[in-house]
Amino acid sequence: MSGGGPPRKRNFKIEAFKHRVELDPKYAERTWKVLEHAIHEIYNHNASGLSFEELYRSAYNMVLHKYGEKLYNGLESTLTWRLKEISKSIEAAQGGLFLAELNAKWMDHNKALQMIRDILMYMDRTYVPTSHRTPVHELGLNLWRDHIIHHSMIHGRLLDTLLDLIHRERMGEVINRGLMRSITKMLMDLGPAVYQDDFEKPYLEVSASFYSGESQEFIECCDCGNYLKKAERRLNEEMERVSHYLDAGSEAKITSVVEKEMIANHMHRLVHMENSGLVNMLIDDKYEDLGRMYTLFRRVPDGLSTIRDMMTSYLRETGKQLVTDPERLKDPVEFVQCLLNEKDKHDKIISVAFGNDKTFQNALNSSFEFFINLNNRSPEFISLYVDDKLRKGLKGATEEDVEGILDKVMMLFRYLQEKDVFEKYYKQHLAKRLLSAKTVSDDAERSMIVKLKTECGYQFTSKLEGMFTDMKTSQDTMQDFYAKKSEELGDGPTLDVHILTTGSWPTQPSPPCTLPPEILVVCEKFRAYYLGTHSGRRLTWQTNMGTADIKATFGKGQKHELNVSTYQMCVLMLFNSNDGYTYKDIEQATEIPATDLKRCLQSLACVKGKNVLRKEPMSKDISEDDTFYFNDKFTSKLVKVKIGTVVAQKESEPEKQETRQRVEEDRKPQIEAAIVRIMKSRRVLDHNSIVAEVTKQLQARFLPNPVIIKKRIESLIEREFLERDKADRKLYRYLA
Repeated sequence: MSGGGPPRKRNFKIEAFKHRVELDPKYAERTWKVLEHAIHEIYNHNASGLSFEELYRSAYNMVLHKYGEKLYNGLESTLTWRLKEISKSIEAAQGGLFLAELNAKWMDHNKALQMIRDILMYMDRTYVPTSHRTPVHELGLNLWRDHIIHHSMIHGRLLDTLLDLIHRERMGEVINRGLMRSITKMLMDLGPAVYQDDFEKPYLEVSASFYSGESQEFIECCDCGNYLKKAERRLNEEMERVSHYLDAGSEAKITSVVEKEMIANHMHRLVHMENSGLVNMLIDDKYEDLGRMYTLFRRVPDGLSTIRDMMTSYLRETGKQLVTDPERLKDPVEFVQCLLNEKDKHDKIISVAFGNDKTFQNALNSSFEFFINLNNRSPEFISLYVDDKLRKGLKGATEEDVEGILDKVMMLFRYLQEKDVFEKYYKQHLAKRLLSAKTVSDDAERSMIVKLKTECGYQFTSKLEGMFTDMKTSQDTMQDFYAKKSEELGDGPTLDVHILTTGSWPTQPSPPCTLPPEILVVCEKFRAYYLGTHSGRRLTWQTNMGTADIKATFGKGQKHELNVSTYQMCVLMLFNSNDGYTYKDIEQATEIPATDLKRCLQSLACVKGKNVLRKEPMSKDISEDDTFYFNDKFTSKLVKVKIGTVVAQKESEPEKQETRQRVEEDRKPQIEAAIVRIMKSRRVLDHNSIVAEVTKQLQARFLPNPVIIKKRIESLIEREFLERDKADRKLYRYLA
């Protein structure tokens, strides 16, 4: 018979013996007695006389001949009986011997289980899985749990003993950690549930109660720094305790208990603690205590935000006092130095104690931004601080020092909301430094401009850079002028002209004064040369910004070289032709504006050691009835005498108002340009959205006032750049 399919598989079957194997009816009982005796011998430490091979074979045969159940039940009842006997021995142990006895019996039980499991290995592999019974070793552990650990006379005593030992260790006593480790390991070996329910839960409850009481006791008698030290020590002790004799899983739970009871429950009281809380730590630069507070508080919910909020409110309060203190406002340089010192101090605290935490750095920055802008003179004062440093404050400083100071200033500059006001003042101060050649270093000046450019863009510094260009061009122009006209000029006064581009320099239109004839001749020659070289240009003399060096001879032939302003030169040159003039005469002859003339005469006649003129009547202030005489008796140890103009370092109130007005005027086109840019891209927009967008675009330079934005929108509607929507008056449309 043939077929195309694969050959059929044949099923093999092992059949039972045809004849029954007759077993001795007492076989099972007899064999079990041998095994039972062996188990007792093992527990009695007499295992050395047993033949494990024969015992294994006996157990094997019992299972093979279907007596597995008898063997298993016998084992269970024998172990139960042994453990009941063991429990009596453990109960009888007194005091400190209780744990040692329990541990010794546990060790014996474990060894016995190993041997019994080896003997009953065949039952473990065949009968136990098929009958769904508990494996031998596990059975031994469960029975130990039920008859020893959960024994009514042992269970409570074991827990009390363990908790008592831990309490004694907390109080400074030395305990047997090795024994503790063995007992807790036993509980873990009996199953995580045994360890957790019979030990860990009560342990955590007792610990919470202990630390609640101790923290209350500490907080009543310790200052904040000492309390934190004690809390840190307790936390470390608990972690060490876990590593020595508790289960690793307990660490997170016990540290959480300590954190809650010792830190979280008291953190508000700790930071506000009188004479030692967070504010005192900040004031006294207690880096170690602050670092400890940060480390401990970061472990609990809202811990760091508690420190941060307290630090922010302290910074804002102290900063507010600093920027509104009338005494500090008298000296702008000191004012800014105080701000920098505060910033350095708190930067170091955040770096050393708070691990350079970004959230703390942000809190510090927002606090500084808040209080620096409370004083609307901050932009002016920061510019004056830079002016002071670049005039004289950086003499002898290394390049790194200069960069460091400028970087710190830039940090304060970033906090300013009115950067355009700073720009106005910076331009004025830079102009004075350049024109009076008082800058300490061109490199430092350029470095500052590069920093401003990086921060605010090219537009911000283009005019400042233009001022430097003008200075260089002026130098070249003067060299060319003297090269071509030196013969024509002869021995007349030497002229050094700075040609300033209108728009780049912060020049105020001021009427030119009447220059002395000797000077006027040279000026006219320069004008003719310059306009001849550059067609289509106009020259206007800014006599209010110049300086002069003049030689003067006083009584007894004493000669001095006086460094004065152009106005002062005009006044002094009058005394070549006459010994005395009234105020009115001087005003008429020089045409110097009244306020400038009074300052000029005050510095020439009223400053001790610089009084080259004598005033009658003698007083500190200048009045229109005064008469001035050449002071023949003037003496000075110096050959070169610099006579500065009496001028306030800060702007006076009217000058401040004028500067503010100019700033507001400069802002109008910027706001309008921003509105047009936005409307061009969006076409239709409601009023509030325009205000938000304009503020966002311009906040790098200044914070525009919503009222001003509204006025600029009205102006653009009048000039037909925008129109109001016919249906909704709050909507604006862009007119192409």
